[in-house]
Amino acid sequence: MEILVWLGAVISVAGLAGIVWCIVAIARAKRAGLAEEALRLRLRRVIAINLGALFTSAIGLMMVVIGVTLG
Repeated sequence: MEILVWLGAVISVAGLAGIVWCIVAIARAKRAGLAEEALRLRLRRVIAINLGALFTSAIGLMMVVIGVTLG
């Protein structure tokens, strides 16, 4: 079960990296001074990626918990 823990940790870190990327992308979009409609379109895209990254991170954490519980 050790492989499950390590694989879950890697997946969780990948999801966390995606969340950090979303934070940086939103900060850059706000600093760019875009028009309201262009800002909304960019934020809509980033929010979709953010939800995917959050899901990936949660799956990774579940894998770690299951690996620790079974191991």
